[in-house]
Amino acid sequence: MAGSGPFDIVVLGGGSGGYACALRAAELGMRVALIERDTLGGTCLNRGCIPTKALLHAAEVADTAREAAAFGVKAAYEGVDMPAVQAYKNKVVSTTVKGLTGLIKSKGITIVEGEGRLAGPTAVRVGEEVYEGRHIVLATGSRPRSLPGLDIDGERVITSDHALTLDRVPSSAVVLGGGVIGVEFASVWRSFGAEVTIVEALPHLLPLEEESSSKRLERAFRKRGIKYELGVRFESVQTTDSGVRVTLEGGKVLDAELLLVAVGRGPVSEGLGFEEAGVELERGFVKVDEYCRTAVPTISAVGDLIATPQLAHVGFAEGILVAERLGGLSPAPIDYDGIPRITYSDPEVASVGLTSAAAVQRGYEITQATYDLAGNPKSKILGTQGEVKVIAEKNGRVLGIHMVGARVGELITEGQLIYNWEALPSDVAQLIHPHPTQSEAVGEAHLALAGKPLHVHG
Repeated sequence: MAGSGPFDIVVLGGGSGGYACALRAAELGMRVALIERDTLGGTCLNRGCIPTKALLHAAEVADTAREAAAFGVKAAYEGVDMPAVQAYKNKVVSTTVKGLTGLIKSKGITIVEGEGRLAGPTAVRVGEEVYEGRHIVLATGSRPRSLPGLDIDGERVITSDHALTLDRVPSSAVVLGGGVIGVEFASVWRSFGAEVTIVEALPHLLPLEEESSSKRLERAFRKRGIKYELGVRFESVQTTDSGVRVTLEGGKVLDAELLLVAVGRGPVSEGLGFEEAGVELERGFVKVDEYCRTAVPTISAVGDLIATPQLAHVGFAEGILVAERLGGLSPAPIDYDGIPRITYSDPEVASVGLTSAAAVQRGYEITQATYDLAGNPKSKILGTQGEVKVIAEKNGRVLGIHMVGARVGELITEGQLIYNWEALPSDVAQLIHPHPTQSEAVGEAHLALAGKPLHVHG
């Protein structure tokens, strides 16, 4: 049976990349069908960015209540009501989904509910219906990965999907993986009162970040009582009557109520007809060029399905790029180095551009300056520690900005402008940052790099 059509674009997947593509294409006058098997918004809205940040905000409130006396405020911390936290989180998600659904419908986009499968270079099958499009955009997203020898039971051994719906605070947890997902959940659970240990096979937490940022985070976590085992792999996991027993290389044993497997996310591409239609895969990811085009001229792919940074705002940008290309515009390829990266732990870690190691690897002769938030009055008021580090090409433009501290996720936007507009340290040094704000730390780091440090000890 044939579905309604033909459409200009049929988008398979209603997550960040898929719905952004649909919205921009509709704005450009194209007829669009958006196929989604679950809830619009995809991983980010339903099982990722938004619900985790809601939990992180609840964790921040718990910490604020617990530490109120340090600010001269009398308050009593009586514990965490997880069903109430879940209700708060679910309300944030549901209202956002409702708003997004209304927006998509208002643009005249046809929403198709159901499991879609590529049925050829210009068609997607949903049940008995076939939706034809001049162009197909694949945006089927990702799911949590596991490791050989790990049996995810959803009770003792869980993924981030399970962790988001827990109706209790675990008394203790081992987090397998020290990347963004593992670090954020470790931060939440510690604020809620759990004993947490992170196991990371690489030498540092957040191993893709600037090494000094990772070390700052490790120092802060140690102060918060979050334990970690770095540069070591797990050997085995056993479930027990009281929880799990994790054995590490070298024989060390960690006992906890549950194990969170946070070793990254893999693409959802298997069994969806991609390869049969001529789409090339590599390790499950759809192979694309710099314009998100696959090997099939009528098929593009965006978001977590392709091997680019797994960030919602990356998906947005890729979806918009594809829609504009198909709409006859000439969008520029995305500079993925210029996209901000934020870990919303306590403290937050944010960056844009190159790390010092990556800059040197690419052949740059670099210079760098670090401003410690200990010298920033607003950071003192907030009770946070951290730094702003700026890396620049010697006698040239800023190559990377790296931050650690409370609320630095809100500061990295200025870093994004500095990097993407290829500013020199002296360009930023002459800008006047408002006092007292944390943004002054960005200005101070650039002043130091420009050779005229202000509130910096020699």
